[in-house]
Amino acid sequence: MSTNDANFMLFSNINDCSEENVWKLCEQVKKTYPSELPKCYAVFVSNERRTVPLWRQKAGRGDEKLVIWDYHVFFMHNPSPNRCLVFDLDTTLPFPTYFHKYVTETFRSDYALTPEHHRVIPAEKYLAEFSSDRRHMRRPDGSWIKPPPSYPPIQTSASTHSLDDFICMKPGKGPGAVYDLLHFVQQFYKPPDRNIGTKTQN
Repeated sequence: MSTNDANFMLFSNINDCSEENVWKLCEQVKKTYPSELPKCYAVFVSNERRTVPLWRQKAGRGDEKLVIWDYHVFFMHNPSPNRCLVFDLDTTLPFPTYFHKYVTETFRSDYALTPEHHRVIPAEKYLAEFSSDRRHMRRPDGSWIKPPPSYPPIQTSASTHSLDDFICMKPGKGPGAVYDLLHFVQQFYKPPDRNIGTKTQN
């Protein structure tokens, strides 16, 4: 783990809202390590039915900590082609966790998901375009399901609530790129080259 990776962990604005936690983490990187921001991403996981099984989650049940989310959001730092770290404040895995281990332990397979279900947004774009009025955190009578974050809602000049655009998993709609599990892994995980250091015989 690099010094930057370690300092990404010094994050104090933790709450029950994963999309805002990731936005705050992107904001922190922009303030403290601006050169690393182009290597960072927000990742939304969902599907058309908004029923996503994830393992190794703090809110999960049983030995494998399985939980069904309507959507989930985590942060990724991809400093080089063969190195990618996941920062998920809701996982029981180490924080951060190497990409391959996180994907293997958290998603298992996408047999229960619709094909396109990982929306990957560059951190700079996420900071510029994400907004939420926190309507999804209220009951029908307007009361809070859980206490909201202490800071004001995240807003932009163009929108007070763009969250649904990020949760949407239709390719070609919304910010960033949408991948199924296979192509998500291919995009961010490069297996070690086992031929390095070996000689070929003629």
